[in-house]
Amino acid sequence: GMDVEGEGRKREAPWKKMSKEELENQYSPSRWVVRLGAEEALRTFFQIGKDATLRARAARRSLLDVPYGEGEAEKLDIYFPREASGGLPFLVFVHGGYWQTGSKDTSAFMVGPLTEEGVAVVIVSYELAPKGALDRMVDQVTQSVLFVQTRYPGNQGIYLCGHSAGAHLAAMTLLANWTKHGVTPNLKGFFLVSGIYDLEPLMHTSENVPVLTSLEGAQRNSPQWHLETAAPTPPKDLACHILVVVGQHDSPEFHRQSREFYQTLLRGGWRASLEELQDVDHFEILWNLTQKDFVLTQIILKTIFQE
Repeated sequence: GMDVEGEGRKREAPWKKMSKEELENQYSPSRWVVRLGAEEALRTFFQIGKDATLRARAARRSLLDVPYGEGEAEKLDIYFPREASGGLPFLVFVHGGYWQTGSKDTSAFMVGPLTEEGVAVVIVSYELAPKGALDRMVDQVTQSVLFVQTRYPGNQGIYLCGHSAGAHLAAMTLLANWTKHGVTPNLKGFFLVSGIYDLEPLMHTSENVPVLTSLEGAQRNSPQWHLETAAPTPPKDLACHILVVVGQHDSPEFHRQSREFYQTLLRGGWRASLEELQDVDHFEILWNLTQKDFVLTQIILKTIFQE
């Protein structure tokens, strides 16, 4: 039956046959870029994010460094459309950087095109490692969503978007116990971009040092593991759509992670789809969101406005 199959799949995880060097390579996204060198890709990514953020702050009405919790890193930026009416849809974005780097101050890639079309955009900061622990980061992203719902209860839907490690943190909120928090956010969709959903392979790379201290912690913070074992079923009234996106030039392991997470979501009864975006790598897939006609920008807008 299903279980035996699941067990077989677990045992045959292709990463288990890889050398440490190969795993290291698979989980170093900058080594897979096709148009630039690794260093140059990272520098360009940072620069485009920084420019997009400066532009957004100059051109849009915004609330910056809004605290959503007590911690000094627990801040978010909110960017509003020009025609801010009552009930806006909100896109909440969680940046990547292997839980160790990145900032809301260089991550406002999608603010221009989305606010242009009437979407409010929230860019979230969280406590990075080594200071922050994974469980804490997961909790912070959950808190940021609760904050948006509480502050804007008339919203027309909250859409959670994360890139890379941020996609992991966003996916973890699928497991949040909202009843416990006393507020159920109006979550309408997830855009999980080039993410990692099973953290176990990372235990065997140099990326693990500050964040993954035990197998137990890696599993506890793996949405893939939760969905396969405890299989939390989607809330009955959840009309939420989950889009799992990966770039053509993401590494084979990133492709496998996205595909398996998508398949596990389907088996669990979630509404999910998988998109492989042609001719983009791990960084371009996000920095192209500065462009209105980029395919992912269009998918996001169509999902929000149900065109």
